Parts: sequence; C-alpha cells; structure tokens
Amino acid sequence: MIAVDVGGTFTDVVALQDGRIRTAKVSTDYTDVSGPVLAGAATLGVEGATVFNHASTHGLNAVITRRLPKIGFLTTEGHRDILDMGRVWRPAAAILDPRWRRSFGDAARPLVQRYLRRGIRERITADGGVLFELDEAQARAELDVLRRCGVTGVAICLINAYVNPAHEVRLRELVREVLGDVPCSISSDVSPLAKEYARASTTVIDTFMKIIYSDYTARLEKGLAELGFTGQLNFADCAATLVPSGRAMEHPFRIVFSGPAAGTVACAHFGELIGEKDLLCADVGGTSCDISVVTGGEPFVNTTFELEHDLVVNALANDISSIGAGGGSIVAIGPAGEIRVGPDSAGAAPGPACYGRGGTLPTTTDTCLMIGIIDPHGFAGGEMTLDPALSRQAFEALDSEFTLAQRVRYAYEMAVNNMAEGVFNIAIKNGVDPRDYSLVAYGAAGPMLLPAVLDTVHCKQVIVPPNPGLFSALGLLSADQVFTANRSAYLVLTPEAAPRIDALFTEMEAQLAERLDPGTRVTFHRSMDAHLVGQSWDTPFVPVPAGTIDGAAIGTMISSFHDTYEARSGNRFEMLPVEGVTFRVRAVLDTPKVTYPEIPGRDAEPLAPARTTVLRYLGDLDADGEGAQEAAVYDRAALRAGDVFDGPAVVHEGLSTTHVGAGQRATVGRYGELIIRKK
Repeated sequence: MIAVDVGGTFTDVVALQDGRIRTAKVSTDYTDVSGPVLAGAATLGVEGATVFNHASTHGLNAVITRRLPKIGFLTTEGHRDILDMGRVWRPAAAILDPRWRRSFGDAARPLVQRYLRRGIRERITADGGVLFELDEAQARAELDVLRRCGVTGVAICLINAYVNPAHEVRLRELVREVLGDVPCSISSDVSPLAKEYARASTTVIDTFMKIIYSDYTARLEKGLAELGFTGQLNFADCAATLVPSGRAMEHPFRIVFSGPAAGTVACAHFGELIGEKDLLCADVGGTSCDISVVTGGEPFVNTTFELEHDLVVNALANDISSIGAGGGSIVAIGPAGEIRVGPDSAGAAPGPACYGRGGTLPTTTDTCLMIGIIDPHGFAGGEMTLDPALSRQAFEALDSEFTLAQRVRYAYEMAVNNMAEGVFNIAIKNGVDPRDYSLVAYGAAGPMLLPAVLDTVHCKQVIVPPNPGLFSALGLLSADQVFTANRSAYLVLTPEAAPRIDALFTEMEAQLAERLDPGTRVTFHRSMDAHLVGQSWDTPFVPVPAGTIDGAAIGTMISSFHDTYEARSGNRFEMLPVEGVTFRVRAVLDTPKVTYPEIPGRDAEPLAPARTTVLRYLGDLDADGEGAQEAAVYDRAALRAGDVFDGPAVVHEGLSTTHVGAGQRATVGRYGELIIRKK
C-alpha cells in the first residue's frame, strides 16, 4: 500500500509493506506536480503495490493563485451575476471596512470573467414545472460567443434545475454540438441541491478541476505504469475518503481540498489505537497550520466548505481551519517596530534563508536553527544541509532596535503564540474544552513547535505520532473507500411524505450499488439535513433508519432531528414540525488500513541521551545575553516503549524534530508515540 500527500512545500510519500512503514519526502514542483510524486514512488518502489492513494492541494492552489483555464458559465437569463454576488457575506473582520471586496468578485479576481457568463432564456419553477421552455436558438447563439472567446470548458447552473434537470441536460447536448468535446459540468449532476449560489460555485469548481486534473491524472497513471504499478489508483476527497481515480474524475470538485483532511483521519485512526478519542489535530507544514477536531473518535464533517471567504463548495469535508503559521513563515518587523511572524511564507522556493537558495528573509525554520533545535546536518532526512550563518545574516538584516537574541527569542514566541491562538480558537468554535482534549502534533514542523503551546492552551497533553512529518500521507492508508449520493427535496416530515422519501433513498442506494463490483462488502449509511419549518439554515447529518420509510420511520426521523438539534444548539422544540431538505446515502466499503508496529520495551540498559546540545535564546536573556539551556538529544529510533525523559530535550528523526521544553516530561508509548505533559 502506498500513499502520497502533495503539499505546498513538500510531497510526502509513504509505503506500507509487510508491516513496515517506509517514507520519502520530495520538494513540490509547481511547474510539474506529478514529477515529485513519481520521484517519491520510484524511491520506495511501486511494483506489487495493491493501492496508490493520492491527496493533493494542486487544484486548491490553482484556485487561490487564479492559474485557471478559461471557461464559460451558463445560467438562467437575469442571473449571470450570481457568481459575483455570492451569499453577500462579509468576514467578521471586514464588517466595518468600506474598502473590503470579496476575493472572487468582479472588482477583484473573478473565477469566470463577466463576459464569459451568459444568460439563457428558460425557467423551471420550484416544483419542477416548466414556466418558459428552453430557447435553443438563443442558447446556440450564446454558445457561439463562448466558442469565439476560446473557452476550454463550460459550467451550467440553471434556476431550480435540482428539481427538474431537463433543460440542463439539453444544454449539455448543445455544448457538445457547438463546442465539441470540451469538459462540461451541469449542476443537477454535480450537486443536485437547493440554494442556487452554492450549486453554481460548486459546478464552476468542478469544471476547473476536470480540466486541471484530467491531464495530471493521465500523466500520473502513465508514470506509475512505467514504474511497474498495476494496482488501484485512488484519490482522496475533502473528507479523506477514497474514490477510484476514474470515478473521482467524474466529479473532481470533491478532491480539491483533500490534503489537509487526510491528517484528521490519521489522527482519528491513531487515537483509537491508543485510547484517545478526543483530539485537537494540528498539522504544521512549511506554509500553514491546519487545525481540526476529533470528538469521540469521529472527525467533525461539514456539508460544505469554503476555498476562500464565501467561495462555497457543496462537498462533505472535514472541518479544517488554516492559519498562516508554518516552518516557512516569514519573520518581519511591523510598523511599530514589533516582531511579526507570518502569514506570508517563503515556501519551497526560495525557501528559508538557511536553505541557501536565494532567500534573504528569516523564517520560523531559521529561528529554530538559530536556537539549536534543528540539526543543520540532518534536515529532511539528511538530504539537505542548512547554513546557520545565512539565518544569522537574515536576522541581523532586520530593521529593528532589538538585539539579535531578542529578535530570535521573540520570533520563536510569536510563532508559538500564533499556533496557540489558532488551536484555542478552533476549540472554542467547536464548543470543546481544550483541557479535555489531547493535541496531536504532526507535519514536519508540528513536533518542533506545538509542545510549547501547553503553557498557553492547557490541553491535556501533546501527542507526537510515529512518522509525524508524513502523518497526513499515512492518513490515506487509514481511510475508507466511500461513495456518496444526495438529493434535495423540501418535504415536511409527515406520514404522507413517507413514499416520496422512501423512493429517494431507494433510488440513491440503487444508483450507488450499480457502481460497485459484485460481491463488494458495503455498508449504507443514511442521513438527512433538515430544519424546523420556517428556519433558513439546516441541521446536518440527522440519522435516518434503514429499510422502508413508512409512518413509523418518519416518527424516528423526527425524534432523531430533535436529538441532533438539541446536541448542537442546546434547545429542543418538539412542538414545531420538521422539514427535510437534503437526503443523503454514503456507501462505505470494507477497506484495509495501516497498522502501526509496536516497539519493544527497554531491557536492562538504561535510557541515555545520544549527546547533549545547547539551546540558545530560550532561557533568561538578561543573565548571559543568549539564554542558554543545556538539552539532552535523543535519536527517536533508539527510544523504547515506557521510556521517560524530561526537558529541555530534543528528539531527532529522519523527517521531523521534537522539542520537549523545560518543565515538560515525555513518555514513549507502545507504538513509539511521544506523550508530552507538563511536570
């Protein structure tokens, strides 16, 4: 089994063979994203592998940077500006800012330019009736405009098409006649759900991803075949569930944000193994810190997510919040002379100053190198040698009245505090007490920085799992293969609605069953999004019973809604009727998962550090000017289950470094995980 996670700075590849985990880390190349994937696969070897599970931020980065193909957008006449208006929401920080504009609006960087958004004469009513027939002559004329403009794909979203898709289906046929075999997505196929804007934005993203990923997938499949791979290529979706590549390309909008989601699944799987089911998950890479929550062993899943503020995609997605805090976060001086860290990042090119690739600005990686936490000769598995002199030069070049020691110390504290604030805010947002949760520190920079937040966040403990630098990729070997179908239908839950609801679930389950190979072991999970009659917003993932939906099942669904509503809001209104909005089926296939080998306990030989080192700038700066601390240095591979050691200490391994601070104690678990607590 092989998995790859394509990140903004590094591409992580892991292989599980005969119970042994092997890893490779390659710098991401934005000019040819498949190159590092294939290079890592070649390093580990893919002959005989049964699956190759893939997650990537390739599509997400294309949207964020607007390196997008030219596509057209067709909608009902009079609604061409739906993509510009969005939901007319502002972020909290911009409510009183008259200069604020949404990032994808026509006044900023629209996904589809207004002249490429064309209105089509037609109208379907809310109950599926036809108010105006599709004007095919006018539609052909608009498509001819798009042809002359040179579009490479078309997204179609007509009003109320989720109820009656007839006009969208015919428009897709006209696209083929006028434009030829270009990628074309229709909303009734991509996202047959209520709420026009979210359906439209999802369909546009799907069209982009078809164009971006079709060539990428072809190159990846060809390259893997040349390396001898004969197994199944799977793509992870935004909830880190796996879909065969061919099926994923049918609706590729679901894979646009797959990378960070895999880490959450890895945390949930590993937490179950060690008996820790309430987790705050923090993946600190080169560019960002991605934070999520696992409660009771289950990641928190949303029915939609945002690529940018108000840029909505209708896909099941692990709820992940990202902050601009990572190993590549740039240290700068603010207008008042204060030290700032992030959100700008040096990325992989030119990278931190210590990389010696032309970067002149200090970063968090330079900070930890100056302190002495990072071994300059063992970085990235020993494949890179860092230059502390360049880090020092970058800090000295800052326009600041602080001494060098203060610059490094404050840069470190700001990096840690940024992450602590992010973790605490996510805990509060999800209504959990961080004191009851363990913080899982992973990503190449997570173990190096996150144990220091114990003094601020006051979580129960910090857990550093095995192979933290590639833990998100390991999550792809912990994921299920899942197929999902959903339908929107505004139906008040009464016995009279039972036949219609039963037909919806029967149709969706039959549709999913047709996509599975005979004899496949599968479990169907039903749910619905519903609200109290008169409410605008839905309560998602209300359980729905299996079997025939009759009057008794309707009663169970109503009770389940009130239970779910009370758990989320603290209120219960049983006197009010309930209206179902979206009905959903998930087909979960029996999927092999990664197993972590247990490490042996220590024999008669006592634990001893490999050596000692001096960490600078972390102690009292007034005493000697450099705040020196003597720290023990351990090789993680030499640690044994049950080992206990106190900080200050540094634990080195191939692709990550763990820093145990003064006043902290680390215990080694049975799978080699490090459990760090305050003494």
